[in-house]
Amino acid sequence: MTTAPATTAVSTGSLAGQIVVVIGGSSGIGLETARQARSAGAELILTGRNRARLDRARDEIKALSSATLDLGDAAAIEFFFSGLPADIDHVFVTGGGPPYAGILDLDFDEALRALDEHLLGSLRIARACAPRLQTGGSLTFVTGTHARRPGIGLSIAAIAAVGVPAIVANAAVELAPMRVNAIAAGFVDTPLSARILGDALEGRRAELRATLPIRRVVGPADVAAVAIHLMTNTAVTGATFDVDGGQQLIP
Repeated sequence: MTTAPATTAVSTGSLAGQIVVVIGGSSGIGLETARQARSAGAELILTGRNRARLDRARDEIKALSSATLDLGDAAAIEFFFSGLPADIDHVFVTGGGPPYAGILDLDFDEALRALDEHLLGSLRIARACAPRLQTGGSLTFVTGTHARRPGIGLSIAAIAAVGVPAIVANAAVELAPMRVNAIAAGFVDTPLSARILGDALEGRRAELRATLPIRRVVGPADVAAVAIHLMTNTAVTGATFDVDGGQQLIP
């Protein structure tokens, strides 16, 4: 005699009637994820650091609300989540990039702030959002792929990239049935990348178009599409998905 399979929730790709909180939703990957979630039927709550950009994003996607938030401020994170409805469905977290500097030139105060935001900030958000999420809701973080290959100036980025998947795996077990995942992004053509690279941006784009297996540059929409998948596929937790166009495969 065979045993009937357990009933499973089928992923439809729809977020209709669900509430999605986007931390860092005023530009780049966060804003594009908010757009795609809105198109999938979700209601949005946004946070960001720049009030003017945040207001523009809120108005564009007709968000339920918006708030300025610093991921290094533990009290502010607790206060923000305590003020949300007790039935949110998904939280998506992106943020500023880490400092890129050689060890001899490293500003340790800046490095400490970046690691606190990226690592302890992830734990703060996981703890604060867990009581507010619907059963089976999701928490998704964005990190990088810098840990896969050493390079000059990548120490802090690599530490963050190693740490987040470990946090995700442990949180997926400890906070179940809340689902916790991460997206490890390579170079993504965002306003943040433009600010970091400055005049070198066009050269970097050209290099990636010529060398990436996908023969194009990864954009915010590519990352956002995976984020929506992780929200709607109820079988995925504890996982880290690479979205880098095959960048780590290049010698």
